[in-house]
Amino acid sequence: MGTWGPQGVSGKVVVITGAARGIGADAARRLARRGAKVALIGLEPEELRKTAESCGPDATAWDADVTSWEQLGAAIDGIVDHYGGIDVVVANAGVAPTGFIRSIDPSAFERTIEINLLGVWRTVRTALPHIIKNKGYVLVVSSAAALIHPPALAAYTASKAGAEAFGDSLRAEVKHLGVDVGVAYFSWIKTDLVTSADAHPVLGKFRTSAPGPASRVYPLEKVGQAVADGIAKRSRVICVPSWVNQLRRFHGMLPAIVEKANARATARADREMIADIEKRGVEASSRLTGPGGAAAQAAKEAIQPVGRELPQDQR
Repeated sequence: MGTWGPQGVSGKVVVITGAARGIGADAARRLARRGAKVALIGLEPEELRKTAESCGPDATAWDADVTSWEQLGAAIDGIVDHYGGIDVVVANAGVAPTGFIRSIDPSAFERTIEINLLGVWRTVRTALPHIIKNKGYVLVVSSAAALIHPPALAAYTASKAGAEAFGDSLRAEVKHLGVDVGVAYFSWIKTDLVTSADAHPVLGKFRTSAPGPASRVYPLEKVGQAVADGIAKRSRVICVPSWVNQLRRFHGMLPAIVEKANARATARADREMIADIEKRGVEASSRLTGPGGAAAQAAKEAIQPVGRELPQDQR
């Protein structure tokens, strides 16, 4: 289906989870401009509709929760029926909570693992037979946090490290089947997730006080471009910014370095976090951040439509 090449993915069917906004949406628009047929999966129907419209007439939007086998299965089956197959799947859906291990809301911690790790597994497993059939490409979106393991991000770090390991294992398993697997590592990117986290009264200033480039926020456009280029090249690794790739070479030493560098700030922010919880409550203080996080929590608490394509009047 279609052609591969460094300048485009013309005719390829690309499924992207977490595509309503942020990295998924930006990458989808760039891929569509290169001739790809993008199928967007997410929890925010109105935002998905807008993104699909911006991607052109070959784009479709599918309402599904990546933690639900039933909804993912229905969405993937619908995508295959609509396009005739799948060439690429981008397991991008992700959330991040705010909080320290000893004080975080357990439900926020566990929902993060469900989406960022189990959601990746379920997305890939559901789409994999179709990827194998077309000798396609899988992109697992991990994070620079999987290499650095910063404090106050234990749930996010654990889930993204797990996603990285999952992608590495998958790569070895499917190489002989003609399938390539990439793992993406991004630092702080200007998305709603990061902007919302920075608004937290404790953890916002904790993050922005990190030393050196660790506190810098990078443009969303750079990531969308890197993802589109990486898919076209079937890249093994995608990093934004480029220095993240250097971390991969020695990240086994990084947790101890980060622990020492942040020792005083961590202790202070931990105490402040307890105070913030006492003031606002644990759910408000350690919520899933951003509109995507709110949608994910709502999906956990309510029955969602099962893997349906959004009708024309909603997209």
